[in-house]
Amino acid sequence: MAFIRKRGQSYYLVHNVREQGRIRQIHLACLGRRPRISEDVIEGVTSKHPFVRVDWKELKEKTSRDLVQPFENNSQYLRDLLNAVRNLHMDLADLPLPLLEMTKDRETSAHFVSGLKLLRATLDVKLNQLRKVRTPPYRA
Repeated sequence: MAFIRKRGQSYYLVHNVREQGRIRQIHLACLGRRPRISEDVIEGVTSKHPFVRVDWKELKEKTSRDLVQPFENNSQYLRDLLNAVRNLHMDLADLPLPLLEMTKDRETSAHFVSGLKLLRATLDVKLNQLRKVRTPPYRA
């Protein structure tokens, strides 16, 4: 049965296998600094390791319930997230949009535009949540 293991700052989906009387861990997927079981992870693991038994429902519940509380006494997570937001901002600002129309891979362009729309919707939700909070968590 597969399980999640933390190694350093990252989480991994692993599975134990017995070979010649010894136990060896098979690395199924890297879940990152904050473990998330997405459909891409599920598809990747099931295609690469079809014979490994994984209880995806239990793993999803465990990651959402009690594995990681990133904001409790961990300002490093917030600083890293801020750095990622800044990098994304700069990457998007430098992207020439006419390039999307000239690319040969129309499907990737469509996925990129869908991703931008999803990002905008997520940002709108989070900004609206911040507006509803009476005392902001920051001081300007």
